[in-house]
Amino acid sequence: MKAQFSVPAVLLVLLVLLLLAGVMTGAYELSGTNLWRALTGRAEELEQFLVWQVRIPRLLLAVVVGAALAVTGAATQGLFRNPLAEPTLIGVTSGAMLFAVTMLVLSAKLLAGFPVWVQQISVSLAAFIGALLTTGLVYRLAAGRGRLDVTTMLLAGIAIAALAGAFTGLLVYQSTESQLRDITFWSLGSLGGANWTQVAIAGPIVLAGGFFLRRDALALNAFLLGEREAEQLGFRVDQVKRRVIVWVALLVGVCISLTGLIGFVGLVIPHFLRLWQGTDYRRLLLYSALLGASFLLGADTLARTVVAPAELPIGILTALVGAPFFMWLLLRERRKSMLL
Repeated sequence: MKAQFSVPAVLLVLLVLLLLAGVMTGAYELSGTNLWRALTGRAEELEQFLVWQVRIPRLLLAVVVGAALAVTGAATQGLFRNPLAEPTLIGVTSGAMLFAVTMLVLSAKLLAGFPVWVQQISVSLAAFIGALLTTGLVYRLAAGRGRLDVTTMLLAGIAIAALAGAFTGLLVYQSTESQLRDITFWSLGSLGGANWTQVAIAGPIVLAGGFFLRRDALALNAFLLGEREAEQLGFRVDQVKRRVIVWVALLVGVCISLTGLIGFVGLVIPHFLRLWQGTDYRRLLLYSALLGASFLLGADTLARTVVAPAELPIGILTALVGAPFFMWLLLRERRKSMLL
């Protein structure tokens, strides 16, 4: 029991330390004294604005998005009974990318005459709608006679992702240089535009999604034995699948719409925790949320400081950390299989 209580405590302490480091570091560094003055409303106007309107919303959005991506990655791995699975397999990412690129390339024609605020949120809204629509299409292709076949869903997701990628390529081919720059920047992910409105939108949705996904933790544990065994244990397998898919699509769609594409969080974090703490989803989902939030916080802090005053796209850093770790996992599993 001690280990169960100590792990969340360690992850919470790590999260708090990274939050403090994120507030204090950047192109304009803050001392502990200046940070305290800004938090208590006694600092200069510039520091007040920097802390409350720039850094804190950005850090909170990193926490929310990192937690959501890691939790949905863990849930997807449980759904497919495959530790290498991630939400990309059900078409969320490809759909979001296609609709976002469509809006980036065609917004001048599609939104002519609309208010400025509509044009400002158009890409995020398009990405969110695209994520949900594509996932819905994959679901319809995989569902038949009241049952949802996970293998068919995987194949449908791959096919739809390839098709969406082809259409995205056509749009990129037709884009101008400035549009191509915007597409590249969006596809690499960034928390640079974070604000309190985005936190207010994403926060409740991610909290609700994490809560309801964790309610299915026992069902995901039973899935490890197989779907037939899970049914024999009393779980309504197809209902669990639908709930997991809906929440994964909703959470990932919200995150992508606000930050662009950020890879490897949903793949690496649950896999690492599974090696460390086992496969009990009652713990794995909670730990994934905490460590995913810390991972994205650390990556964002590096993105703001490595080349300051410029900023690296956060997707580059998550890939630089995630890809080598993932290759190490593959080599580790290969060595294990050779020894058996």
